[in-house]
Amino acid sequence: MAFVKPVIVVMLFLIIASLAAGMISLIKDGNDSRRTVAFLTVRIALSIMVFLFIGFAFYMDWIRPHGILPPQG
Repeated sequence: MAFVKPVIVVMLFLIIASLAAGMISLIKDGNDSRRTVAFLTVRIALSIMVFLFIGFAFYMDWIRPHGILPPQG
């Protein structure tokens, strides 16, 4: 399926954006920031969603594993 790769790329971009937002809030607000915890919680949730989506895409046969080297023959 053509939509699997863009979905994974968008979710990975959102994970990086959430990580950056958490870092910025940590720098600005200091160690006692609930915003930092919220951003990092979002990052963890997105990471779990990516993992589950990849598993579901594999189950639905939208993606297939392959080896590092192409088959010989």
